[in-house]
Amino acid sequence: MRYRSEVAALRPLAFLSRAAISSARYLLALVLIVGLWAGAALAQSSDQQTTYLQEWEKTALRAEQAIDAGRASTAAFELVRKDLTAFRQKFQIVKSENSQRILTLEGQLAALGSAPAEGQVEAEDIASLRAHLTLQLNKLRVPRIVAEEAFSRADGLIGEIDTIIRERRTKYLLQRGPSPLNPELWPDALVALSRAGLTLWHETKSQIGNDTTIERISNGLPGIVALVLIGSLLLLRGRPWAQTMGRYLRGLGARGTGVWTFVVSLLQVILPLLGILLFTAALELSGILGVRGTLLLNHVPQWAFTLLSFHWLGERLFVARRDGALVAISQARRNESRMIVDLLAVILVLQDVLNQFYLLENPTSETRAVLSFPLILLAALVLYRLNLIGKAVVVQSDPEEEHDFDRRSSGGTSRVVALVRRGAHLLGLAAPVLAAVGYVNAAEALIYPAILTIALLAALVIVQRFVGDLYGWLSGKGAAVQDTLVFAGMGFVLCLLAVPLLALIWGARVADLTELWSTFLEGFQIGDATISPVAFLSFVVIFAIGYAITRLVQGSLRTSLLPKTKIDPGGQNAIVSGTGYIGVFLAALVAISMAGLDLSSLAIVAGALSVGIGFGLQTIVSNFVSGIILLVERPISKGDWIEVGGLMGYVRDISVRSTRIETFDRSDVIVPNSDLITGTVTNYTRGNTVGRVIVPVGVAYGTDPRRIEEILGEIARAHPMVVMKPPPSVIFQGFGADSLDFEIRAILRDVNWVLSVKSDLNYEIAARFAAEDIEIPFAQRDLWIRNPEALAGSSQKAEAQPEVKPVPSSEPVQPDLSDLEAGDADGDADGDR
Repeated sequence: MRYRSEVAALRPLAFLSRAAISSARYLLALVLIVGLWAGAALAQSSDQQTTYLQEWEKTALRAEQAIDAGRASTAAFELVRKDLTAFRQKFQIVKSENSQRILTLEGQLAALGSAPAEGQVEAEDIASLRAHLTLQLNKLRVPRIVAEEAFSRADGLIGEIDTIIRERRTKYLLQRGPSPLNPELWPDALVALSRAGLTLWHETKSQIGNDTTIERISNGLPGIVALVLIGSLLLLRGRPWAQTMGRYLRGLGARGTGVWTFVVSLLQVILPLLGILLFTAALELSGILGVRGTLLLNHVPQWAFTLLSFHWLGERLFVARRDGALVAISQARRNESRMIVDLLAVILVLQDVLNQFYLLENPTSETRAVLSFPLILLAALVLYRLNLIGKAVVVQSDPEEEHDFDRRSSGGTSRVVALVRRGAHLLGLAAPVLAAVGYVNAAEALIYPAILTIALLAALVIVQRFVGDLYGWLSGKGAAVQDTLVFAGMGFVLCLLAVPLLALIWGARVADLTELWSTFLEGFQIGDATISPVAFLSFVVIFAIGYAITRLVQGSLRTSLLPKTKIDPGGQNAIVSGTGYIGVFLAALVAISMAGLDLSSLAIVAGALSVGIGFGLQTIVSNFVSGIILLVERPISKGDWIEVGGLMGYVRDISVRSTRIETFDRSDVIVPNSDLITGTVTNYTRGNTVGRVIVPVGVAYGTDPRRIEEILGEIARAHPMVVMKPPPSVIFQGFGADSLDFEIRAILRDVNWVLSVKSDLNYEIAARFAAEDIEIPFAQRDLWIRNPEALAGSSQKAEAQPEVKPVPSSEPVQPDLSDLEAGDADGDADGDR
């Protein structure tokens, strides 16, 4: 008690000291502004600034008084916070004004050099210019200094208000009241509820019999009747009209895609909701409701929207589609599931009706606990039943149909829905227990957001499916789009958009979200560089534009300009690739400059990192540099036939890091560019496609060599791919083991056809040799037996022995071949044929 009394005594002193400091700040700011912004040209602007600062000072003092007193309501704190946020945004803008002009003045002063030391004299012109520039700089700096101080003050006050509101919210949730299970509290709660209903009835009854109301109805009768008729038509005929419109829309296309079904389902919600809005407008126009009735009438559209939207969710979730249901459950449980979803909507509406009753009648905490507990218990039971339905396995009479249903159903979506459903079920079990022991506020803060979370997730799943159907229709991919990355990206974007809604559902304030958004927009500091989302987005947009322009230039060069020149394809590819690298580099440079990113402060850090990265990525850097060398020096070009590292094939692509070679068996080999620079590379088509073919030929001994030379020369000269300058030649290589060896050596017009030419020459040689009766030898070997009598003796012994049936054995019988030897193994062979 003593401590509290001392604190209470010190509060006025703290308030006075804070007010004194604030007044001093205000006076100092006014003195600076009036002293430095003097002049006839700036008189009006100075008056506006002074008036604005006076308003800010009043708002800040009011906020500080409310914080020190701590007795203002949460709504009052929210209003003060709103005013403080508006001032803070203004100060944030002022802080960044004239930045470029200040930098220019600072650069001019730096160009003049340092001010002379005491006792030194500076030239009169330079001193006058220095004073003039300093005065201009101070005039520009003063508003920024004042804005920075006011911004810090406003930001601090906003933080204090947020802390107070959060503490109150926490205290409200953890507040324990009477248990609703106490039977002594039930009669008072029922009496309070019945009294509220009777009050509403009598108020409405007295309002209907009022002369003013009768006159108001008579004056606005045509409008009231029109609203009621149109509303009745929309309520009674809205859904059939939506079906009729759906049949018309399906005639435009996209039949069977689910797009128009989704649109029709939305119309079935929108048209009845419009009818209810017209009904409420007619009731409000008639004036037959009293104060309480009018307040409740304002919430009727919200309640109608809740009921219609939940009914729409149930229909969309549990509808059977040809391309798979969103939630895979059996047909027998679909109707029950839709009814449970509708029951959840009724629970939410009744909960909001109770909240309005609490605001109008302000009942006791005992009455609130007793009236809130049955609804909490009912919501828990519904969530429990929903969890049981979710655990049910799809049962089909036909096993193949069941397998097909499981295949078509959205498995990933069902797993996410099941996870959220189980979490809501656990919260539903905990809420009645908390309410039973007196924590009704905490129970309501758990179970009703759980219901809304399930609804939000269901809406995301439905919208994702619709966007996927729409994209599948427009792209022509149909249901196959659900297996693409685009469909998953749509879901990710929708989840990001749903995060603020989810935060609001679980008790976050709009002010909290706006505060986080403001902090996000301010960015983060890295050294002296500020990276903000706006700057990052500007960088991305400008770089994307530059990249697109680069690609357009590359396409124009590749398809329009370069084919009309005499540059070979390899050179054209090098020009296109070099243009792409230069364009990307310039796009990044321009994007950084236009986004206002000052990366000079990161130069030292980047230099230090580059050393470490250089050691770790030296191979990649080596390949990159080698790629640049390949594009500049062009030792190989796209389409060349090369051989490197035992690999032979055609160059299909030269990129920065590697080169793709297509071998003759149509497989791609990726070769690092450093291997092409540091290794030995054979380029068969560099500069031209002329190459040599060598065809070896062997003839039998005894054939006339001159005749063979003449025949082979005729065959070579007759082929169309063989050039005559230099003419083909026939070489008598020597005497082989089995034949006289010759070679045809000819120069081809295109070495890429070397295998085909070699095959053609061999076919022609075989045909000519057969016509000329020239023998093409092949290797033969004679086998001599050293002691044939041993084999004859073994044969006679085998005939003399009786026949013995073979006995199966696990080991194979090995014959004795030690007496058999090749004649050329020990020199006993006479020769080869």
